[in-house]
Amino acid sequence: MTYDVVIAGAGAAGLMAAIFAARGGAKVAALDGAPRLGAKILIAGGGRCNVTHDIVRPEDFNGSRNAIAKVLRTFTVEETIHFFGDLGVVLKREETGKLFPVTDRARTVLDALTNAAREAGAELFTNARVESVRAGFVVETPSRTLSAARLILATGGRSVPKTGSDGHGYELVRSLGHTVSETFPALVPLVIREEHWLKELSGTAAEAEMMVTTATGRVIARDRGSLLLTHFGLSGPLALDLSRHWIAARRDDPQSKLLLNFLPGVRFEQCEEMLLDAADLNPRATIASALRGQVPERVLARVSESIPIAKMTREARREAIRMLTSLEVPVSRDRGFDYAEVTAGGVPLTEIDLASMESRKCPGLYLCGEILDVDGKIGGYNFQWAWASGRLAGMAAAGVNC
Repeated sequence: MTYDVVIAGAGAAGLMAAIFAARGGAKVAALDGAPRLGAKILIAGGGRCNVTHDIVRPEDFNGSRNAIAKVLRTFTVEETIHFFGDLGVVLKREETGKLFPVTDRARTVLDALTNAAREAGAELFTNARVESVRAGFVVETPSRTLSAARLILATGGRSVPKTGSDGHGYELVRSLGHTVSETFPALVPLVIREEHWLKELSGTAAEAEMMVTTATGRVIARDRGSLLLTHFGLSGPLALDLSRHWIAARRDDPQSKLLLNFLPGVRFEQCEEMLLDAADLNPRATIASALRGQVPERVLARVSESIPIAKMTREARREAIRMLTSLEVPVSRDRGFDYAEVTAGGVPLTEIDLASMESRKCPGLYLCGEILDVDGKIGGYNFQWAWASGRLAGMAAAGVNC
């Protein structure tokens, strides 16, 4: 079976590559090892598929931001909205800036992509895991052998391996001459040590701030957003975004810390001043009454006793403030690739011609999506990278001027 372009992996980036390669006139086959296409698209955004974000910047990603910017510029958010609109998928913006299909169904997105690929002439194969690639490009699957003038690897990373992205793509790309930087989970929940009181507050949601610091206190990463306390530890957008920074920091320095602030933007001294002012205005004011509405009640109840601020010892007051503004969270581990939304690490962008996504190591090979060393924040950013890089790879592989 001979094709102009064979695509290994038919997820978000692979389907996008298939659409644009076929629209460019190439004879295209997209191969996926799963029995059904698009498992990660279907589970994204709680089953609604967060297609993109209203504003996407290189600063929203980890990796070489100048390089990432070159790819993102080729397919903007506005162009993404128009592309999906042309496929019949109307997007709506939510308060967070996330864009979802108005149907609130991820199936709407997946069906539009697969239909567009088939209508363009691409052939989509399931249960077709690419086991090996030989020079020329001869592609071996369990049931068929294909040859192609050009090959696109869109095999994903290692996140949610049950969907098919089990890291096998890294073996393929290494066999074709590429290197792969160390990979680890990103956008992953964090597990707290069993004995810590935060686990007693499972189900509590809060607007909070978190920091990853070195053992000496230097801030490596800082962010604020929605946090969810769970039976195992920390989840929600804030914890997921900071997770990759905590994991990376701990690999370099096991003494790195994760600090939690239930009063975003408020530092220790400011909080102490707020409480002392409250006590001056009302001698019976407690920490709970002074901060009610700013910090979840269950957190306040755990942090301080119901005694007036004016009657607290200085040490007790300052310990409560520390727990509110710079609580060191004893994270024991992350929940691993089974629960990670994306993979950090992968093929370095320096090994790719970013004008076309063609390999600098192996002419005729193109890479796109999560196999590359790019990972973004939660909120549709990683899908935008998939759409942009997949489109660019597909067009270039078909010989279309990008």
